[in-house]
Amino acid sequence: MTDGIKPGMTDGIKPGMTDEGETIDNKHNMETITIKTIGPWLLHGEQVLLTGSCPALGGWDPAKALPMTNTQGILWHIDLDKTKLPDTFEYKFLLRKKDGTLVWETCYNRTNPAAVTETTFPDQHPRYAGTAIPVFSLRSRHSAGIGDFADIKLMADWAAATGQEVLQLLPVNDTTSTKTWTDSYPYGGITIMALHPIYLNLQDIGPLRNKEAQAAFEAEAAELNALPQLDYERVFDLKERYTRAIFAQKGSRTMGSKAFQAFLEANRDWLMPYAAFCVLRDHYDTADFSKWKRLKKYSAAGVAKLYKEVKAEMDYYIFVQYHLDRQLREAHDYARAKGVALKGDIPIGITPHSVEAWAQPEYFNMGEQAGAPPDAFAADGQNWGFPTYNWERMAQDGYAWWKRRFRKMAEYFDAYRIDHVLGFFRIWEIPVPYKSGLMGHFSPALPFSVDDLRWRGFHFDEQRHARPYADDDPREVLFLEDPIHKGLWHPRISAQYTRSYNDLQQWEKDAYNRLYDEFFYTRNTEFWREQAMHKLPELIGATNMLTCAEDLGMIPACVPQVLTDLHILSLEVQRMPKDPRQMLGNPSEYPYMSVCTTGSHDTSTLRGWWGENHGGEDCPVETCQWIIAEHLYSPSMLTILPLQDWFSLEPALRVADTASERINIPANPKHYWRWRMHITLEELLDNTAFNQKVATMVAQSGRKA
Repeated sequence: MTDGIKPGMTDGIKPGMTDEGETIDNKHNMETITIKTIGPWLLHGEQVLLTGSCPALGGWDPAKALPMTNTQGILWHIDLDKTKLPDTFEYKFLLRKKDGTLVWETCYNRTNPAAVTETTFPDQHPRYAGTAIPVFSLRSRHSAGIGDFADIKLMADWAAATGQEVLQLLPVNDTTSTKTWTDSYPYGGITIMALHPIYLNLQDIGPLRNKEAQAAFEAEAAELNALPQLDYERVFDLKERYTRAIFAQKGSRTMGSKAFQAFLEANRDWLMPYAAFCVLRDHYDTADFSKWKRLKKYSAAGVAKLYKEVKAEMDYYIFVQYHLDRQLREAHDYARAKGVALKGDIPIGITPHSVEAWAQPEYFNMGEQAGAPPDAFAADGQNWGFPTYNWERMAQDGYAWWKRRFRKMAEYFDAYRIDHVLGFFRIWEIPVPYKSGLMGHFSPALPFSVDDLRWRGFHFDEQRHARPYADDDPREVLFLEDPIHKGLWHPRISAQYTRSYNDLQQWEKDAYNRLYDEFFYTRNTEFWREQAMHKLPELIGATNMLTCAEDLGMIPACVPQVLTDLHILSLEVQRMPKDPRQMLGNPSEYPYMSVCTTGSHDTSTLRGWWGENHGGEDCPVETCQWIIAEHLYSPSMLTILPLQDWFSLEPALRVADTASERINIPANPKHYWRWRMHITLEELLDNTAFNQKVATMVAQSGRKA
């Protein structure tokens, strides 16, 4: 909720009363003004209108109000001819209901347009329910051992049947690096643009003319689909063999179609490097382009030459992307027609062996690795192995790389989750070749000079405090030198657990603790706020998707206000409260601009969490129902629960082994992402009693529009 007059506080305010205002964004074309607002997700047939004090805005006549456009999600906009507007004018938004009724905003008139704001219709804080599930976890009668884009339609059917309006997915970009199970990690994309071939629905692009071959494929698909978990390698192999057979059968005909040519023209700039990367990866049996003998350094001319030599092989990869794009668009359109929004996921990093690292290395610090500092779930921190971003270079072209990425996402999704939004403030950076997250530091940051340390009462000695203290363990240090600004020093995270710290005199420990707390909690706060405000406004303004943040972990004090100012939803997980004084978060206290959930793909399920804290005891159905109801009744705009936690409400849908429902274990960098729902979506849709129970809980909590 924005500051100022709140809904219901100013009912009856008439045109002519003004407040300094809010919602216009000047485009590069100075003859055009675009007015934007965050409005509700409306029922079909409802619309947001604009009216105002000048003739171009209807002169406060509701009959002449201008209809606004809802591109996606809850963002509305309208383009106006600047030459027809006076230098100053007043305006308001109107809501036209399905029956034609017009509802005025309850705020003062808006003026001096400046930025995006929220509408203030009466009771204009709608709340929605949703489900989080990875695409690979979906199971239908017709899938082939893994969920696919066509299965999203059935999932949307279930969401609509239970009064839910959001489906949240994990990243769906191609991760094919080794063609082994290690590629199951959805945050290890080899591309930010191409979709994963493993999510292709085979029936949609078939069948094969050879009936025996078709029957054999169907039998193999059915066998894989019956497995309790994903067998990534066998499924990938099946889909690759099938798509190659289909490509040989009708690839040239498909590529000659107008639809294919339109797709190719719109996406050529990334399709050609991606297809070349895939061909070279296959030829050299590695995605590590430094080991290729040819084109280890990208060039557009080199790719063009390669295409002439291996056209059919590159065309195969483009052919697959065409069908993936078409299928995901169809799933998105289907979900929206059902009143269900798709929420995607944008990973913070890219892999060092990816199309972007190969073709656009200037945007990345390849000698650094992104990760996360230690927390309750990973005492050694996390090392994701991703290069960090060269933000200075990205700023030179107005963050074009990121905007291109966001706009591609907007073709498929209505909302998105920014994975690790803290990375836009600062990233945890671990120099190569260190593996431990304990050897990382925040970048950018304001490290201490030697004089800074001495002024703070700590007599710094590089040999004693910044070199391994015991057993040549590189972690046995109190300070890490900044890799770029030599002679400046970062306190080592969790240094208080080292022998080097324990052997300090007490006055030295006290001085170190003071500067340590200053560095991690106050010194960089304003600096990090500035870093985020340089980047995020431009990036989130590139699309009309609803922006949601994953803002968990070691959160700088500046983050909540930045998210509020930019209308970005925070993430609230009960077992990971933002208030350090709380053991558990209180859903009734969550802010409206937030996503509320019982857990994520990185945590155990609700039942698993209960068992971890109650000696392995299973969580009673009644307790699960109470916890879920508590989340549904929260003020949060979105309550999105893992499908496994919805299943906890029904004894017949509970699996015996709660650990088998866990998707990821963050402390294990080699975790196999393979969980699949244990019943089919068709069976779920037929479970009338369970679906009615979910629908009732959603409706009673006020989360059904």
